[in-house]
Amino acid sequence: MGDIDMQNYAEAELRQQLLKTSQKLAELGLNKGSSGNASVRCEDGFLITPSGLSIENITISRLVKMHLDGSFEANNNPSSEWRFHRDIFVNRPEVNAIIHTHSMFASTLSTFRRDIPAFHYMIALCGGDSIRCAPYALFGTQQLSDNAVTALQNRQACLLANHGMIVVGKSLENTLSIAQELETLCEQYLRALQVGEPYILSQQEMLQVQEKFKDYGVWSDKT
Repeated sequence: MGDIDMQNYAEAELRQQLLKTSQKLAELGLNKGSSGNASVRCEDGFLITPSGLSIENITISRLVKMHLDGSFEANNNPSSEWRFHRDIFVNRPEVNAIIHTHSMFASTLSTFRRDIPAFHYMIALCGGDSIRCAPYALFGTQQLSDNAVTALQNRQACLLANHGMIVVGKSLENTLSIAQELETLCEQYLRALQVGEPYILSQQEMLQVQEKFKDYGVWSDKT
């Protein structure tokens, strides 16, 4: 099989994975209707879900192939949030997949415009001792993208103020797993806040968790 055939095969496989992941996000209730978006890196750019289409109307052919200069190849427009997908891929070469959701608990918590502290050791799954909340900016703008890239420094997830969540990972499978865990953490934190302020684990305690996670393969492609 020639290089071009191999590229076409790889892209076709990634299209299947991206569509399956988008359908799973809807099945899990992390996205509804046309909200949210997802992308996956491909050889010369990335594939991203289209703008304004609910999941039942998205097909493999409607997924949009974009280049890192912002140009795209499709009959459909890419998600209005393509800028932060592009900028994350440019700034984070280790990232191969991005998921953005308007899920219930992450979106609700984002309206407080506060970081999620280490109230639970699973916060370490997102790469540090907190989950940052990026400052508010209008959806689809370069300012929102800049805010997201900053909030994701040394992290695999962040909240977007008054908006939702972004999760990045090594693969679509890995990224989906983290997105599910983040939504659970957001629900737990909101419930804890109904009682009062929870105890926060120390930086040293969180470093120990992160070290332990390496042994368990938490950041592996199969997670």
